[in-house]
Amino acid sequence: MIVEDALLLAAAALVVLAVVVLYRAVRGPTMQDRVVAVNVLGTKTVVILALLSAALDVPYFLDIALVYALLNFVMAVAISKFTVDRGGVM
Repeated sequence: MIVEDALLLAAAALVVLAVVVLYRAVRGPTMQDRVVAVNVLGTKTVVILALLSAALDVPYFLDIALVYALLNFVMAVAISKFTVDRGGVM
């Protein structure tokens, strides 16, 4: 029971930190700040899903985390390509 509580506590801490990163994604002064913040949010979401999967013993959360990680990667590549095509340098 202690391990599950520790995993849930870690997931809650990551949610709090994700709110801080969300601020950077919304108010980032440059496009690069926003891209990195959105990528960090995606990574945190994957980790939170993995922690919840282990804590709650729900294995299909890992499948959702893997799909979300793939979508996060594709999104980062697409935004980078869009920025380079517009003339911005990442």
